[in-house]
Amino acid sequence: MSSTPDPPRAQSRTGVIHDLGYRPYAGPRQAEPLIARALFVTGLRNAFGLGRSGKSKILPFILLGLNLVPALILVTVMVTLRLKELPTDYAAYAGTTQMLVSVFAAAQAPILFSHDLRYGSIVLYLARPMHAATYAVTRWASLVAALLVFLLTPVLVLYVGALLAGTDVTDQSRDAGIAALLATLLAGMLAAVAGLISSWSTRRGFAVVATIAVLLFGYGVIAAIQGIAHSQDQLWVGEYAGLLSPYSLYRGLAESLADVSAGSITPPTGAAMEAGYLVVALALVVGGAGALVLRYRRVAGR
Repeated sequence: MSSTPDPPRAQSRTGVIHDLGYRPYAGPRQAEPLIARALFVTGLRNAFGLGRSGKSKILPFILLGLNLVPALILVTVMVTLRLKELPTDYAAYAGTTQMLVSVFAAAQAPILFSHDLRYGSIVLYLARPMHAATYAVTRWASLVAALLVFLLTPVLVLYVGALLAGTDVTDQSRDAGIAALLATLLAGMLAAVAGLISSWSTRRGFAVVATIAVLLFGYGVIAAIQGIAHSQDQLWVGEYAGLLSPYSLYRGLAESLADVSAGSITPPTGAAMEAGYLVVALALVVGGAGALVLRYRRVAGR
């Protein structure tokens, strides 16, 4: 007697649904200006460690706090003693804290420029409807805005303190306004130099060291040349040497335009030299931003 085989048992099937995090359709893709605005805001936040890990916030906020300490001390003394004028000039303040400003620019520029190159995320940015020129200018603008927060906050503290001490509103507003314009020019120059160096390096450490060397040690060399020129009564040599560094340009313009003592050893004399300082400073800003555009167009063309 033959036995019929048992029917095959149904195999139990198990499935797993993986949530890959894809976003649902939220309408048409936004235009390039809105993407650039989002990139600008993100870059400004990242420069201060916002939206990143906790340790990323330590250095920028420590530097910002140290940058504010002299201004707070000056305001406290002025209000307490009821002084009728600030112990320092608005435009001269950035020159006294230029080391902190340089370290901030050197430390934060690689976050905006080097990381995308190192980890390849630049490809994702340029795959969107965003041109390489827009990306470069937006990143540069984010660094300029971060430096302006760093440079203008002490000016605002000094301005409020001067008004609380009962000084003339018109004079203080004029001096603070000129200092704000010079700070904007300085921020543009520093962002151009630091951004360009960082855009050519995928290593943050190298970019930081190179930026500090160019900004601080470069200015030290220029200051030494100006000191020697002053001692030898060859002031024209020091004036021309001042065209070679963002900080010497800033100090020279502060003394010529704001009529303050900004620490320039050989400030520009005469309308032609003063105009030359302004033209070179603007050329550094525009030329640096243009060089960043060329750099990222080259990256996009690979």
